[in-house]
Amino acid sequence: MENIEKIILNFKRKVTLPVILNYDNWNLLGGQLHMVFFIVPVITCFIISLLLTPLVKKLAIKIGATDQPNERKVHTRIMPRLGGLAIFIGFLIGCYLFVPNDLQIWPIIAGGVVIALIGILDDVYGLSAKIKFVGQIFAAAIPVLGGVQIDFFAVPNGEFIYFGWFAIPLTIFWIVAITNSINLIDGLDGLAAGVSSIAIFTISAISFMMGNPLAPILGVVLLGSTLGFLVFNFYPAKIFMGDTGSLFLGYMISILSVIGLTKSAAFFSLIIPMIILAVPLIDTAFAIIRRFVQKKPLMAPDKFHLHHNMLRLGFTHRQSVVLIYLLSGIFSLAAILFTRATIWGASFLIVLLLVFIELIVEVTGLISVKYRPLLNFIGGKKANHHQK
Repeated sequence: MENIEKIILNFKRKVTLPVILNYDNWNLLGGQLHMVFFIVPVITCFIISLLLTPLVKKLAIKIGATDQPNERKVHTRIMPRLGGLAIFIGFLIGCYLFVPNDLQIWPIIAGGVVIALIGILDDVYGLSAKIKFVGQIFAAAIPVLGGVQIDFFAVPNGEFIYFGWFAIPLTIFWIVAITNSINLIDGLDGLAAGVSSIAIFTISAISFMMGNPLAPILGVVLLGSTLGFLVFNFYPAKIFMGDTGSLFLGYMISILSVIGLTKSAAFFSLIIPMIILAVPLIDTAFAIIRRFVQKKPLMAPDKFHLHHNMLRLGFTHRQSVVLIYLLSGIFSLAAILFTRATIWGASFLIVLLLVFIELIVEVTGLISVKYRPLLNFIGGKKANHHQK
């Protein structure tokens, strides 16, 4: 009790929140921090981002950071982009105000600055895919060399498979993959910001339940900053996040998943972030498969992503976004259940999710409108049943 009273006294003396949220105080409270310590950062960063976004919009128009409509894009008028700058600045201010001064923080922020600069340059001047890819690898290498790594893989028998030196390229690959997957789903108003918010909330919640002190506070700062921007980005959008936002969000989500989820001793710990991020990962994976099947360049843009196909199925812009939010929510709920399941329960859940993913791919035509093996099988069974 004396330790708790000392913490409260420090707070009353206007000691900044990072003092309260340091690891020692977290441990003193047994990891059960009062929810106010998370609500305050969310609301504060939300307001900061909300106030910054209109200013960023004016800046984007002034410097010509605009998105021109074309046959591949859904919007029909010139739109200011660079909106991710409001998320980035809101996040930096939030880190200064609320995040403990931990050694692991600085490489994460340094990599975030690099990835945001790449996004800004692309939004203003336009960068080639190769330059952006090299920049992403460089940005990912900074936190990885600073200690943010996928060190091991927990298996059901309670043992661990340690990756050793291979942890470095593996983690860089993970960060770059997630960064690009969030970038690829940024095709409808509010889509990337909303899907990212759902993922950030889920990762933060699971990390909190696992007793991880750093990922949840970083997550709520990022969540507040993203939601503040989403007010202006949801359909009909007044500003796009651009690569500044999508690359930074993808980078930070990948970092949160590494420090918050892959360090867990829970079996199949690497699968949890994959489930949470299933929507962008599915879209990216099948975009690669689609281009390989159609013998097109890997980085060639097309109009057959999940959100494009939802529109082709007859859903409106708003309905498509909300339905993809719903899909993200389902996968996030499945991830939470996965953390609480037994080995057999988790295995059964994985099988159900694989079937669910296959149905999504076939219904939406992510590979091709002709690719429908499971639906044809179900249809054939029904036809045979009716004939009998």
